[in-house]
Amino acid sequence: MKYLYRIYQILVALPVTVLMTIWTAFLVGVGCTLGNGHYWGYYPGRWWAKVIARIFLLPVTIEGREHLEPNQSYVFVANHQGAFDIFLIYGFLGRNFKWMMKYQLGRIPFVGYACRKSHQIFVDKRGPSHVKATYDKARETLQHGNCSVVVFPEGARSFTGHMGKFKKGAFALADELQLPVVPLTINGSFNVMPRMKDCHFATWHPLKLTIHQPIYPIGQGSQNIQATMHQAYDSVMSSLTPEYQGYVENPDQ
Repeated sequence: MKYLYRIYQILVALPVTVLMTIWTAFLVGVGCTLGNGHYWGYYPGRWWAKVIARIFLLPVTIEGREHLEPNQSYVFVANHQGAFDIFLIYGFLGRNFKWMMKYQLGRIPFVGYACRKSHQIFVDKRGPSHVKATYDKARETLQHGNCSVVVFPEGARSFTGHMGKFKKGAFALADELQLPVVPLTINGSFNVMPRMKDCHFATWHPLKLTIHQPIYPIGQGSQNIQATMHQAYDSVMSSLTPEYQGYVENPDQ
């Protein structure tokens, strides 16, 4: 079955992924240029991600959508197991949002173009002015209502499938704007394609996204930031499969 799945990827899944990526980038670029970036900056990417997850024949399970209120902005924080995290969240979370992502991703052909045109938020840590610009843009996105942000607070994909430490930037942003933080637990993405096997064949494995209950602010300031960060970490950890339970330090975090 493993080799049949690889042949299928060569003949079907990979060509469809390339064509879908090019078409989606074009659609996002044209749509955002003509207007209504709120729509064109999200829905083509959502369809792209959903089709790719399906074309790789990966079963997807979502739990906890009932925890989200309509028309409420959230700061979503998720563990970062692998490349397929993007397809799982983008395709199946079901909320209009912007990514907070490393600025280096803007250099990826087609993907980087679509991200710039749709005003995704590039996290640039090359100096205080760049950091300030990143958070100014995130603040502007959230203050305009009915849009959320998704952050991987570990800062990088796991080398082991286990979680590393959370950085406080997303929680400080939520604290400043007094927005609820929603923890997301991703399972299965590390098994499909961990970062050590980028550009290798995907391995068939079910994907699961668990949406936890929102964590509302209990005040404002450092105490709220720390409390929210610890609670979010514990929530994400609680739904990881047993083989990936427990903290393991990742060398680039």
